[in-house]
Amino acid sequence: MQFSRRDLCTLIPAALVPGALAIQALTAAAQGTATESAPAALIASGSYPWDSLVPKANPNGTATTRAIFKGKLATGESVEVHETTLAVGGNPHPPHHHLHSEMWLVREGTIEIVVNGKSYQISAGGAGFAASNEEHGVKNAGDTPATYFVVAIGATAL
Repeated sequence: MQFSRRDLCTLIPAALVPGALAIQALTAAAQGTATESAPAALIASGSYPWDSLVPKANPNGTATTRAIFKGKLATGESVEVHETTLAVGGNPHPPHHHLHSEMWLVREGTIEIVVNGKSYQISAGGAGFAASNEEHGVKNAGDTPATYFVVAIGATAL
C-alpha cells in the first residue's frame, strides 16, 4: 500500500496527540498537581462579592489570600484569580516558575516583582506581568500593607 505526502500529512495531528498528553501529564507530575479526568468547570458569569471570599493566611504569616475564581473560559483557557494582601516586607513564597503566565494588578500599596532577575516597582493602579516559564517573585516594597490581584492564565493555572 502506498501513501502520498498528503496522506502522511493528514496523520501528523493524530501522531502528535499522544505526545502532547504525555507532556501534560509529566508537567502536572513535576509541579505536584494531578491531571484531571473530568474537564474543569466553566467559570460562571456574575459577581464574586467580597463577603463571600474567604481569607487564608499563607504558612509564613506574611500574606492573606482570597480565592476569587478558578476554571475554564468558554473559549478554552484556564484562568485562576485571587487577591493577596502582603504585610510590610512580606512575600507569599520564594521566586518560582511554571507553565502558566501571571499578571499582578495592584489595588493599594507598592509591590516589587522580580522577573528573570529584573526588578520592577508597581504602585496602586499599576500592573505587572510574568510570561510562561519565567522565574518570578513578588514582595511588599512599601511601608504599608500591599493588596493586589493575581490573574493566572494557562494550562497549569488550575
